[in-house]
Amino acid sequence: MKTSDLAKRICKAASDKKASEVITMDMRGVMFSTDYFVVCSAQTATQVRAIADNIQEELDKDDIHATHREGYHEGEWILLDYGDVVAHIFREESRQYYALEQLWSEAKIKLYED
Repeated sequence: MKTSDLAKRICKAASDKKASEVITMDMRGVMFSTDYFVVCSAQTATQVRAIADNIQEELDKDDIHATHREGYHEGEWILLDYGDVVAHIFREESRQYYALEQLWSEAKIKLYED
């Protein structure tokens, strides 16, 4: 599967659980370790976990598994590492605080639309 297709699948799985402000950040040429970040927001820690669970469940169907997962217990910011695509699921306040879009401002950003 192409990394751009994997990023789209992650976006759709997040959107299916009502994630807000779902974007892809094209990290090619910006970072060597990954091609895309998928970043999205949720209102509560419960919703953050539900989005992460849905992403994992949808990709597990095709035997695609995260190599690393962080932050699940706290639910403020969950990172799912799929190698060439990394999903960042934030509570809204945490997303504003960490401001990945500004930190990696040289990345091309695309808003996900169903």
